[in-house]
Amino acid sequence: MFRSSAALAAALCLAVAARDVHSASATAPETLRAALQSAWQKHPNQRAVQAQLAAAQARLEAAAKPLYNPELELSRSGEGPDRTSSAGVALTLDLSGKRYARRDAAAAKLSLSEAQAQLQRRDFARRWFDAWIDWNASDRRVKTGERRVASMTRFADLAVKQFDADDISGLDRDVAALARDEAEAAQSVLVAERAEAESRLRALGGEPATAGELPDSSALPAAEPLGEESLQQLPEWLIAEAVRGAAEREIVVAERNRIADPTVNVGGGRIRYGENGLKDDVFGVSVSIPLFLRNDHRAEVVAARADAEASAAETERVAMELSAQRRKAVDSYAATLAAWRSWKSSRGTEIERRAQLLEKSWREGELSTTDYLLQIKQTLDTALAGAELEARLWRNYADYLVAGNRFERWVGLESTR
Repeated sequence: MFRSSAALAAALCLAVAARDVHSASATAPETLRAALQSAWQKHPNQRAVQAQLAAAQARLEAAAKPLYNPELELSRSGEGPDRTSSAGVALTLDLSGKRYARRDAAAAKLSLSEAQAQLQRRDFARRWFDAWIDWNASDRRVKTGERRVASMTRFADLAVKQFDADDISGLDRDVAALARDEAEAAQSVLVAERAEAESRLRALGGEPATAGELPDSSALPAAEPLGEESLQQLPEWLIAEAVRGAAEREIVVAERNRIADPTVNVGGGRIRYGENGLKDDVFGVSVSIPLFLRNDHRAEVVAARADAEASAAETERVAMELSAQRRKAVDSYAATLAAWRSWKSSRGTEIERRAQLLEKSWREGELSTTDYLLQIKQTLDTALAGAELEARLWRNYADYLVAGNRFERWVGLESTR
């Protein structure tokens, strides 16, 4: 009985822990979300997207209106002593439903604009996040490089003192000085890379000081297979479907355009005869119908059907490509997450402890200068590789979220649509 209770308690603890980890990774840190939302609201892309949506909405409203306006005709003529005055109204009648066909086509194009707006918003967030990750990784590399410069400077100073005390040779002293110079040169490269990453972030409206640091990677969830239902929610899929739907609507528009619309003219007037003052009222109705003899508009229908067939094939291509990208995103994230957890659990990645032990061993004569430099270089290279590995982990996690259509919700842009 006790064993069962203990097992149940352990299971409950694991469930709570798993729930906490999932909730911790359900959304990005608030500082990151606020910084990204602010960058999007201030960026010109946001205004361009809103303008495109407004234009598509206006086109839909225009397409929903009647195609033809009435025409008013006023005339006055004279032939000899007779005078004729008349007024008439002409109206072309949309008996074939062209108006509704064009409205449906415009509605499909509005759906396309909305999907394109979602894609532009998500791609902006993705570029911003990548730039922010790159800046954080480059900043960490610069700080690691600063420790390397400080370590090599201290090592060179100690080498001079030990040379003065006849503990090491002049060659070892010179090697230590060269190692310090090499560390300073490498540091200048790291600083330049950070400046470049900061420039990319600022170009997207980001501020390194307000975006915060990398979140705790220990809260990242394990990679899980992505359901097919989320595939059809991706903006790439929505765009392909909207293009296909718009192409199908254009077939209907082209077919309706092959039907001639009659024009009805209703008019009336008065005729005054000569000088005797006699008058007659006249009234007339006429109907005119265009004859599509020279151009029956059949080619437009054929072209619209070909466009629809091409868009259907494009939809299949997009589905195949998205499916492959989703599998790649899951596999890449799983592999990087496993590598990062292995890196974190290794004692070889305890940089400060290992650097202190190496310096102590060198000062006590247990390591030669060459061996010390080789091992300290490996230690610091491990720290630099760790920064790059963590950056790759977050980029792959973002790809994983994008593939599952959860990235916008994670960074808080979903509410700004």
